[in-house]
Amino acid sequence: MNSIDIAGAARAIRPYIRHTPLLDARIDGRRLLLKLEHLQLGGSFKLRGALNALLARPDGEHVVTASGGNHGLGVATAAGLLGRAATVFVPVTVPAGKARRIEAAGARLIRHGSTYAEAAAAATEDADRPGRGYLHAYDDPAVIAGQGTVAAEVVEEAPEVDSFVVAVGGGGLAAGTALAAGDLAAGTRTTVAVEPEGCRCLAEALAAGRPVDAPVDSVAASALGATRVGHLPYQVLRAAPVESVLVSDKELLVARDLLWDHFRIAVEPAAAVPFAAWLAGRVTGDLPCLIICGANTDWTPQG
Repeated sequence: MNSIDIAGAARAIRPYIRHTPLLDARIDGRRLLLKLEHLQLGGSFKLRGALNALLARPDGEHVVTASGGNHGLGVATAAGLLGRAATVFVPVTVPAGKARRIEAAGARLIRHGSTYAEAAAAATEDADRPGRGYLHAYDDPAVIAGQGTVAAEVVEEAPEVDSFVVAVGGGGLAAGTALAAGDLAAGTRTTVAVEPEGCRCLAEALAAGRPVDAPVDSVAASALGATRVGHLPYQVLRAAPVESVLVSDKELLVARDLLWDHFRIAVEPAAAVPFAAWLAGRVTGDLPCLIICGANTDWTPQG
């Protein structure tokens, strides 16, 4: 995967992003690290990959993309920072808060289809015009490299971390994390790839030995609703020390409320998926780092 240059991505995007905090915490005597990437510009890690990809493209290109919400907001935010034009296709089911933020960031928003796959098909067709280019949400080496800078920051700040826990949609963050995790004292850092039971495209791909279509049915579907894991992320993840873990919607919603109760961290359902796996005892490592990936859905605690 030599084309996925995480160190180069870190240098390229550094002037534009926030170096998000790393929280060292204990719950019931168990230590964990929380990488607070929901505090990133645009409200999620997606800005990193979008910036890295846009910086590698011609200045005058009108970028077109498809998104369940967070990638689109990342592209819109990156385009605004760089003075570029962007069009974002989203399914009609996109949460209102994410749609509102994409438009506020300056991108043109087009609602199309009931799923991410349908929005992506329309976006690909729209991008097939002079002066335009399609940017995939996760099946792109520049995007994966940008997402990998999250874990690279953690390793630089806390080299003793021995596993990373990430939520999986199309696999871009998980793949970037697996590549950036590196060795720990001549051993390896495991990437724990967590999905809702109703959005399990990576688990299905690993079981089938190739990317395959999977159902999309979860409260976290707006962020983790890819029907199929990306081919490039799959190639990375099948070759890396990765553990696939599933959590229920009930578990992830309880975890979201506990993030608020324990830390006053308010996030969308997808961002609570790693914490749900950790609470359930499904996470490898004595010092895991959970990537808290996004906060772009309006909500109130259940309790």
